[in-house]
Amino acid sequence: MSQAADGPPTTEAARRAVEAVWRIESARIVGALARYTRDFELAEDVAQEAVAEALLAWSGDGVPASPVGWLLATARRRAIDAFRRRSALAERYAVLANPLGEGEATSGAAVPQDRSDDLPWDPDRVDDDVLALMFVACHPVLSPEARVALTLRAVGGLTSEEIARAFLSTVPTVQARITRAKKTIAAAGVPFGLPPAAERRERLGGILNVLYVIFTEGSTATAGDRLLRADLAYEAIRLTRKLAALLPREPEVHGLLALFELTSARFPARTGPDGEAVLLEDQDRRLWDRSAIRRGLAGIGRASSLGRGLGPYGLQAAIAACHASASSVAETDWERIVLLYEALGRVAPSPVVELNRAVAVAMAHGPRQALAMVDELVASDRLSGSHLLPSVRGELLTRLDRNTEARAELELAARLCRNLRERSVLLRKAAALG
Repeated sequence: MSQAADGPPTTEAARRAVEAVWRIESARIVGALARYTRDFELAEDVAQEAVAEALLAWSGDGVPASPVGWLLATARRRAIDAFRRRSALAERYAVLANPLGEGEATSGAAVPQDRSDDLPWDPDRVDDDVLALMFVACHPVLSPEARVALTLRAVGGLTSEEIARAFLSTVPTVQARITRAKKTIAAAGVPFGLPPAAERRERLGGILNVLYVIFTEGSTATAGDRLLRADLAYEAIRLTRKLAALLPREPEVHGLLALFELTSARFPARTGPDGEAVLLEDQDRRLWDRSAIRRGLAGIGRASSLGRGLGPYGLQAAIAACHASASSVAETDWERIVLLYEALGRVAPSPVVELNRAVAVAMAHGPRQALAMVDELVASDRLSGSHLLPSVRGELLTRLDRNTEARAELELAARLCRNLRERSVLLRKAAALG
């Protein structure tokens, strides 16, 4: 054990050490334990028990030379104890069911041999373990909300408190969602491991969608008093980088990562000193993160070089690249953005894509043509209840000097918007119309 130079470590120092190790290595730890136990729920539970034990042990003894090895060994002992309890319970059930002792009692679970050299940490298997963990956490048997919570917990290493805070939920709700998810996986008999190659690409879409949902909530929070939840967005970036390293030949993984990098590059300019939202046309582009932009552009290049063309995430990244490469809103290549949205609408049609295409058309060809597109969306009632549609319509009506109608649309958008920062921008625009 390592000791601090000035005496025994403090509880706070131990907590910081445990949190750092868990945040970085949790996916590998849980993945290795799941492979070892063949029980995802048990693996996650014993990993959490090991973390709790580390908080106490490391406060008194110091941080071990191999923190990951310590957590793995401790969790493995807890898993063996759990197997033995299950085995003993199964034997007692068998005795009760067969009081005359006819036949042999059968065990409900095999107890792994507790060999010191049988550590569940094989460097050659680590990447497969982490990737398998992502596929399990994002399995189609789970609801979308459960996939997000379980991914953040098992793969990202976030606590229930952090997940609840990020999604403006309650800790009991998050804990119940994670517990149900683990029980659903067990009940459905989902094996721990990579799916067959034929299923892998199809199932990969579910993982990418979960990461997209996490990042989107971080980049523009759906509710609350903060426009950005940057910690959540950066967690999505971290997980996507890990996925890109595991699947270097999948263009959409690189496309998604590029989209995240290019979008997050604008974070420093998107809010003012008091947290207020700053619109794109008002942002100081000198504050944009040029390193993130370079990484995003390189990601698009990697996605394109794989020879399968850009998918939905790659196309969105290409749109983000148009903004990142422009010196101002006026200098942006809006014609290219319109074409990219048309392509996106063909491969991944949605009303939000059509709405964004209308915005691009307004910038390239004027508001009148765009308003006709938006009115078609209103007539289709496909974005009912969303503040996005009336906010865009209000902007277009403002540019056409139809101020009374514009103000009504902006006020409607403000009533529908649950994010206080976005709502204040909408109300300010409505008030400016007199």
